[in-house]
Amino acid sequence: MIGPPVPAAPPDGYLDQEEILVRVRVAEARGSTPRERGAEMIVGAAGVTGTIGGGALEYMAIDRARRMLARGEAAAIMDIPLGPEIGQCCGGRVTLSLDRLPATPAPPGPEVLIFGAGHVGRALAHALLPLPLRPRLIDSRAEELALAAGLPAILSPIPEAEIRRAGPGAAFVVMTHDHALDFLIAAEALARPDAAYVGMIGSRSKRAGFARHAARMGVDPARLACPIAPGAPRDKRPAVIAAFAAAEIMAALLAHQTVCA
Repeated sequence: MIGPPVPAAPPDGYLDQEEILVRVRVAEARGSTPRERGAEMIVGAAGVTGTIGGGALEYMAIDRARRMLARGEAAAIMDIPLGPEIGQCCGGRVTLSLDRLPATPAPPGPEVLIFGAGHVGRALAHALLPLPLRPRLIDSRAEELALAAGLPAILSPIPEAEIRRAGPGAAFVVMTHDHALDFLIAAEALARPDAAYVGMIGSRSKRAGFARHAARMGVDPARLACPIAPGAPRDKRPAVIAAFAAAEIMAALLAHQTVCA
């Protein structure tokens, strides 16, 4: 798509919780369009989260939303042809609905609980942060969590207790420093039928060991993803592992949301 660039904005998700916001939603999409009906972004005076497709379309919508904020307007409609007149070549047409929101952005995304704040756990939390998710690192080791500055984290002497506190449709990723603890946490997560994803880092032999443990615990290991992202290249760098794991987790969460809908 061709069009003027969207002005620089704070990272996706950066919005002041106390400001009035405008939700921009694709109300109708006809022909070739960058996003589908129902796609949303939230616009504040300085920040933007989400996207309706980028390019001139998004630039115009952000500008209109901020004029709404400045004028105190409650709602607006934009009907935009995606053609040469706005510098885009999709060829379709979209109708956008804009409405003011109270001082809270769009509903938060699903929880992703990452058990283990080691190198891969921290890399995974970083990889998930830009996505519409709520990742949290959970560890009993304060020294490891100290290395996760800027990441949402929970110091817990009983990490598996966090599984019981998680909301429905959460994802649980197990990658602690201890195999026995991994098995304990994975079994606890699999005991939740509403979990969207349960993954454990490790080899096929580790999965086989967990299957024996699960049988003793009366837990079905069929839903366990282990190894995580088995189709990934044989690259053991934490950031590479995290990238493939993030894709697998996001796909599982989207599939779960579709089934629930």
